[in-house]
Amino acid sequence: MTNGNYADLRALRCIIDNGSFVGAARELRVSRSALSETIRRLEQKLGTQLLNRTTRSVSPTPAGARLSSRFSEASAEIEAAIAEARAASGEAAGHVRVHAQRLGYDLFLRAFLASFAERFPKITLDIQIDDAAIDIASSGFDAAIRLGELVERDVIAFPLHSELRQIAVAAPGYLAKHGVPQHPRDLRDHLCICFRWPGHATLYSWEFYERGSWFSVPISGPLVINDQRATIDAAAAGAGIAFWVESEIQPYLNDGRLVALLTDYAAGFPGFMLYYLPQRHRSAAATAFIAAVRESVKPR
Repeated sequence: MTNGNYADLRALRCIIDNGSFVGAARELRVSRSALSETIRRLEQKLGTQLLNRTTRSVSPTPAGARLSSRFSEASAEIEAAIAEARAASGEAAGHVRVHAQRLGYDLFLRAFLASFAERFPKITLDIQIDDAAIDIASSGFDAAIRLGELVERDVIAFPLHSELRQIAVAAPGYLAKHGVPQHPRDLRDHLCICFRWPGHATLYSWEFYERGSWFSVPISGPLVINDQRATIDAAAAGAGIAFWVESEIQPYLNDGRLVALLTDYAAGFPGFMLYYLPQRHRSAAATAFIAAVRESVKPR
């Protein structure tokens, strides 16, 4: 990529982020006419319209939105590389706020924090761990780790692993007393250990896969818990049927405390992602954190 191409794409992204030529021109410190000429030249070079212009507003065309999004991802990689170089010379410093779902913390941050603190002694990580639904922009977080299906729109997201699978489980004693469900709809006749996402009024409906499509099963039971690991402990104690990520339940399956159910109706879904806003002025500390997490999950 030439310097000219980079500058043109940066101008496009800035216009889209600001929603106007005037705001982008002010941020880039160029005239509105010069910025308009930059976009006209870029559209002519690519042979496609990138922006829809009216007297009152500017919005990206589908081609413009895709190009801007890809450029944002590429520039983020460049920023990450620069942050790593700065960190090597001891320059990365500051405060980074991170939100993580509980399981996301267990899987990707628990073992990561000590090495990060040693590598970046001048960076303070402020981590909030819970399963609440948050908007990282309005909540002031620099980055977050959540399940892919829960990630907000208009962010840069990086998959931390491929897929997860959730399964239903129960203790052998419970199944001997109440029978084994053969289809997810049979769960309506069983004691299910319910989970409620923090901040949600309704219970989480368990999701299954059959004949190429997903479907939900509303469940009910004597227990409602807002911590999924606790639902598994209750199931192991014989309180009913629970539903969670298979990899986390595996130790209970291995020692016989729990039995897997309805596995023919379980399928993979997007796993956890690291995500962050496509900011133009991300701090070196936040960029170093993002780069370090991404590096930690790369195949060796």
